[in-house]
Formats: sequence, C-alpha cells, structure tokens
Amino acid sequence: MRIAVTGSIATDHLMTFPGRFADQLVADQLHTVSLSFLVDNLDVRRGGVAANICFGMGQLGTEPVLVGAAGFDFDEYRAWLDRHGVDTASVRISETLHTARFVCTTDSDHNQIGSFYTGAMSEARQIELKTVADRVGGLDLVLIGADDPEAMMRHTEECRTRGIPFAADFSQQIARMGGDEIRNLMEGATYLFSNEYEKGLIESKTGWSDAEILSRVGTRVTTLGSRGVRIERAGQDPIEVGCPEEERKVEPTGVGDAFRAGFLSGLSWGVSLERAAQIGCMLATLVIETLGTQEYTLRRAHFMERFTKAYGEEAASEVKSRLA
Repeated sequence: MRIAVTGSIATDHLMTFPGRFADQLVADQLHTVSLSFLVDNLDVRRGGVAANICFGMGQLGTEPVLVGAAGFDFDEYRAWLDRHGVDTASVRISETLHTARFVCTTDSDHNQIGSFYTGAMSEARQIELKTVADRVGGLDLVLIGADDPEAMMRHTEECRTRGIPFAADFSQQIARMGGDEIRNLMEGATYLFSNEYEKGLIESKTGWSDAEILSRVGTRVTTLGSRGVRIERAGQDPIEVGCPEEERKVEPTGVGDAFRAGFLSGLSWGVSLERAAQIGCMLATLVIETLGTQEYTLRRAHFMERFTKAYGEEAASEVKSRLA
C-alpha cells in the first residue's frame, strides 16, 4: 500500500517553562495580555506534521512518500529523512524562503503556547499530486495534514477528482478555518483524524452532529490523550484502544503525529483498525518518553516486548510478522 503524507515540514524550537501558565493569567486582564516567560532550556528539533508522520512510518519500514514544501536550508534535514526510510523526492524546495518554523513553550502541567512561521510552506499549493502518483506508480491513500490552507484545499479536490482515497487531518490549522472550509476538506474522506478538542471544534464550526459527520466520512479516528483512541464508523460499535504504560513522560509534542504514523503503517500492512490503533498508541508512547518529535529510536525487540505487555500475545504475533 503506497501512502503519501502531505503537510508541514518544519524545525521545532522547544522551550520549557518551570511554572504554570495559569498562574500568570489575570482573569479580568485577558484582553491586554503581555507576558514573557523565562525558560530553562531550548532544544532545536526537526519537525512538521508531515515529516514527523513520515519519520515514524519510516521507522516501521513502510516507505512513506513525503509531500510538502521546504526551504533552501533543507539539505541536512532531507539527508536525515532519507536515512530513516522516507521518500523525499516529492518535496518542493523554495529558492527564496526558509523552511517553516514552530516555536513552542511547555509549562510544568504540559500545557503549550506556540507560534508557527510558514516560510516555504506557502509554496505547497504548487505541488500536484498526479506528478507524485506518476513517479511512485500510483497512490493508495493520501493523508492531507496541516499545511498551507490553499494547498490542503487543492490536494483534497485533486484526490476527489482523481479518485484517490484521502484522510483529512486538520490539526493546527483548524483554529483558522471556517465551517465551509472544514466541510469541504472533510466531505468524502476515507479517514478523519482529530483529537478530542478538535472533534468538538469540527462539530461546532460545521454545525454537523457526530452522526452527520460519520455519514460523510468512512472512519473517524479521535485521539483521547492518555485514554488512547476511539474509532467510529456509521452503523458500527466504536472501537476503543488504550495506551501502553509509560516509562516516563518527557514532552508531548509530536505524540499525535506518531500515532498517525503507527496507524497508517498498520493500514499499509492490512491489519484491522483495532490493531492499527494499537500500533499507533505504542509508537506515540515512545514519543512522549522522548524530547523531540524525531529523536526516538524504534528498537524492534523492545517495541514488541512492550506491545505484547499492553495488548497481548495474539496482537503481538500479528504485528511482529510484519514489523520484522
């Protein structure tokens, strides 16, 4: 199964604040907020939702196709992704702009405040999926992740026109989208990804109920934080999968991307939705135990030991044969 992942390619500048954001907010002065947080450290990491997802899929050996736009400073990042099993030949390189950048501060409660500079990402709208499909011999699924909004619209429409199954995954871009845009990006999606908060935003902005959304998409996948994930399809009982036990909790950035990487890898292997979600939750657990979105190492024996403990021998035997 050939899967392309479209979306942002960025560097992450991650900082930690030793206090709580909530303690710095004055309820009757929120209209004039002026805050500066003295942070303990700065880590510069590779990131971007599409690159993060592809990195995870590459770790699992599923050879994803990365589709997005990066800057003239992308050479080192490209080499890193290539070494980790990602097909980067369809990345568009800007001649004038830097690769996008995410700047994020996390407090002691794991709340986050972030800003995103688009940079070269604005050129993603110039990428044609047909060119990508022709190069790799066809596409079985395209995940349309957070990206230049016009690029997301164009990729979605091209998938519909060309009959390519697609997954809608708005993530960070949902905050700037209106109801019409969300409805357009979601209609006819084979999969719809969101976290629990985004699920509520989607319903609020579109005016569609949960049942109406399920009638318009094939499968709805909602991540629930530490509670795992819920998978819903119209007319069927929901599937709920819990998370493996964490060895430690370091930093939450990239956890959702890792889940998607594992889930999509499971789809490419042809396992059940429940099994794909279990793979996603296991990979997400590795990320929350690591500082940075692409700094974890997937050691197969360790992965399978923890997967077996979380989900049992039967599930593990099915996954092990593919992971090997």
